[in-house]
Amino acid sequence: CRKLFVLCHGLLQLTQLLYSSYFKSSITTIERRFGFSSTSSGTLSSLHEVGNTILIVFVSYFGSRVNRPRFIGLGGLLMAVSALMLTLPHFLYPPYEFDSVLHDRHDLCRAAANASSPEACGAGQEALRISASHRVWLLMGGAQLLFGVGSVPIQPYGLSYIDDFAGAANAPLYIAILFSVSVFGPAFGYLLGSAALRVYVDVDKTGSATHQELTPYDPRWVGAWWLGLLVSSCCLALTSIPYFFFPRSMRRQSQVRKQKSSLLDFLKMFPSLLVHLLLSPFFLMLVLSQCCFSAVIAGLATFLNKFLEHQYSASPVESSLLIGAVNLPSLAVGILVGGIIMKRAGLSLKAIPRFSVVVLSLSALLLVPVFFMGCSSQDVFGVNPPHATPSGAVCYSNCSCPEGGYNPVCGSDGVEYVSPCNAGCTNFTRHPNNTFKVYTSCSCVADRQAQAVPGHCPNSCPHLLLPVMLTISFAGLIASLSHNPIYMMVLRTVPPEEKSFAIGIQFMLMRVLAWLPAPALFGMAIDSSCVWWKRKCGSKLSCGYYDNNTLRNRYLGLMLAFKSMGIVFLVMLGWKLRRTREYSLEKTEEGPL
Repeated sequence: CRKLFVLCHGLLQLTQLLYSSYFKSSITTIERRFGFSSTSSGTLSSLHEVGNTILIVFVSYFGSRVNRPRFIGLGGLLMAVSALMLTLPHFLYPPYEFDSVLHDRHDLCRAAANASSPEACGAGQEALRISASHRVWLLMGGAQLLFGVGSVPIQPYGLSYIDDFAGAANAPLYIAILFSVSVFGPAFGYLLGSAALRVYVDVDKTGSATHQELTPYDPRWVGAWWLGLLVSSCCLALTSIPYFFFPRSMRRQSQVRKQKSSLLDFLKMFPSLLVHLLLSPFFLMLVLSQCCFSAVIAGLATFLNKFLEHQYSASPVESSLLIGAVNLPSLAVGILVGGIIMKRAGLSLKAIPRFSVVVLSLSALLLVPVFFMGCSSQDVFGVNPPHATPSGAVCYSNCSCPEGGYNPVCGSDGVEYVSPCNAGCTNFTRHPNNTFKVYTSCSCVADRQAQAVPGHCPNSCPHLLLPVMLTISFAGLIASLSHNPIYMMVLRTVPPEEKSFAIGIQFMLMRVLAWLPAPALFGMAIDSSCVWWKRKCGSKLSCGYYDNNTLRNRYLGLMLAFKSMGIVFLVMLGWKLRRTREYSLEKTEEGPL
C-alpha cells in the first residue's frame, strides 16, 4: 500500500507539474495572442502561488489531524477545474487576427499624405480589443489563484504522509523516487507544448483557413495554447480519484497520538510556532538558501523558452521540445542520484551543506560560458543601429504604414524590416498555396533586387542552440544533486507533530520570497532589454525586438546572482552547524507497518 501511495502521489505531482510547465511553455504564445508584456505574463504564471501561500500554513498545521489522502484528492479536482477555466478566453473571445497583406493591403506601402493616421485605430475597435486583453488577464489570473488553492495540500500532506509510514531509512529514497517521477511532469508538459503549438490557435473555429500563409516558424504564428490545458485538466481529474480510497493513516494507532484541534487552537498556537521556527538560525538560513535556488528554477521554467527563441532563433515548438527532451530529464536524473547518494553515503547533517556548496558552486561555474555563447541583435531598420536614426524613415514616409504593424520581412540587402510597409514594398508575388511570398519594389531595400521575404533574417548563431542547452542541462543536473539532501534536513530537524507545519512554513516562505516574485523579476529584466514594442492605438503591448546582448547578460546575470546568494547562505549554515550539537539527522527506526 505504501508503494502504491508513492506511485499515485508521483503521478499526481507529475500531472500538476505537467500543467504548470505546459502553461510556461505556452507563455510566449499567450503573450503574442493577447498582447501581454513579459512582466505581465511572468506575474500571471506565478499567481497560483498567492492562493497557495494564503492557505498553506493553515492547511499544513492540521496535517496530522485530518484525512490527508482525501484532502489531496479534493485539491487535485480543484486544480482540474482551474485548468479548465484557463481555456475559457479561447472560447469566449473572437478569433486571432494578425497583420497580413492577404487580408488587406495595409501592410504594403500605399502612397498617401502620411503614416500614423487616427483611422488606424478603426474607430475604437483596437481600443476595445486592448480592453478585452485586460479582461483575459484577469480571468486567467483568477484561474491561477484557484489552482493555487487546490495545490495547497499536495506537497505538505503527501510528503508528511510518506515520511510517517516509510521510516527513517527508506524515506529519503521514497521521496527521491517521488520527486524523480514527478519531475518528468515538466518534461511531458514541454513536449505537450511542442506538439500543441504546432496546431494553429483557431483550428476549431470557422474561417481558420485564413492562417494558411503562416507556419510555426512565422513570427506572427500563434499555436493552440488551450489544447494542452484541456489534456492537463483531464489528467488532474483522473489522478485525483485514487486518493479517496487510501486510509487516513498507515501507521499503528499507538504510534500516532490523535489530537483534536480547532481553528481557534491553531490561531492561539500559530504565533509561537511561527516565531519558534523563524528564530531558528538553522531553519531560516536553510529556507533562504532554498528560496534563492527556487528563484533560479522559476526563471528557467518561465522564460527559458523565450531566451532560446530570441537568442538562437528557435521556434516555440523547437524550444519546448529541447527543454522537455534534454533539460528536464537531466534534472530528474540529478534528483534521483542525489537521493541514492543520501541513502548510500549516509550524509550527516553537518556534511549536507558542504556537499551542497560544492555541487552548487560547480553548477554556477558551468553557467559562465553561456554568457559568451550568443550573438548580437539582428539589423532591424528603424530599430537597431546603424538604421535607427529618424532620417532613415524617409524611404517610407509617404506609405501610410499602420501604427504598430508587425509583419517582419528580411530584405535582399540582409536588413530586417518591421513590416513590408516599413520596407517601402508596394507589391508582392505568392505561391498558389500561400506558403511563400516575395515582396517587390521595396524602396528602403538598398540593393538592385529591392525585394524582401517574410520572416526574420537568419540569425548568426543558431548552431549554438544545442551546445547551450546541453551546458544548461548539465549545470542543472549537478545542482539537482543537492535537492534531496537539503530537503531532508527540514524533515529530520523538527518534532514529528510539527513536521507538516514546518513543511507548510517552508513552502510559504519559498512562495513569498521566490516562486511569486521571481517570474515577475525575470520578466522585468527581459522587458528592460526590449528595444521595440508592438503598439495599438498608442498602447504598449508585447515586445517585438530585444537587444540580444542585454537580454542574455541580464537574464543569466540575475540567475547567477540568485544562485550565488543561495551558496552564501549554505556556507553560513555549514559554519553554524559546526558550532552546535543540537541537531542530528539520525532517527530511531520505527519498524514495519
